[in-house]
Order: sequence, then C-alpha cells, then structure tokens
Amino acid sequence: MPIDIETFETSSEDRLQNSGETNADRVMRFLAEHPDHAFTQSEIRDATDVKAGSISVVLSRLEGRGLVRHKGNYWALGEDDDVAAYTSMLESTRAANDRFGEEDMDEWLEHAVDEEETK
Repeated sequence: MPIDIETFETSSEDRLQNSGETNADRVMRFLAEHPDHAFTQSEIRDATDVKAGSISVVLSRLEGRGLVRHKGNYWALGEDDDVAAYTSMLESTRAANDRFGEEDMDEWLEHAVDEEETK
C-alpha cells in the first residue's frame, strides 16, 4: 500500500519497515500469543525479527513498565493487570489514530508550553 511523501520523509526507517509496529509491539504481541510460556532473549529476537542490538533494551524497558517478567535467562508476559492496562491504552491510541489521524509530533511541539519561558 503506498504512503504519502510526507509520511515517507518524516517516519523512521523502523516504522516504515514494520508498518508502524514498534519493536515493543512485536515483542508484546509474540508473548501475548504464548502467555503460558517463557522464552530466552534469542528466541524472542528470532520470533519477532527485532535486531540483536535492540532486543535487550526493548525487554528491559518492558520489564521496567511491568509488561514482561524476567527470571534467569527467560522472559515471559507480565502480570495480567499491567498487560491489560497497556493493551487498553494501545487500543485506545490506535482507535483515536484511525478516527482522527496520527499526531504530528513537530506540530504538537510548536504549541507545547516551554517550561523555561514560564519561569
């Protein structure tokens, strides 16, 4: 499916390569498909095609948010409440983007309050 040139120019290579799905999205989707299993970092990397240099960072950030659990060499989906909250937020964001279009971060920043100016 073609994209407009503005999206092409302003989007990261990773976003364009993965249809807007982030590495964290891919890891969470994979683990959610296998909630009764734990996987090594390399198994998750191979199943999600997240680059070797990125997988440990992605997993660590997800663990910091309570979305995955880590024990020894294994990683698993996080606790139900944390994952449910994440999934709800993700679905709400996707629904809003579908209805109103994605946020343009540069445009948003133009109108954001600059804390230095308010002092």
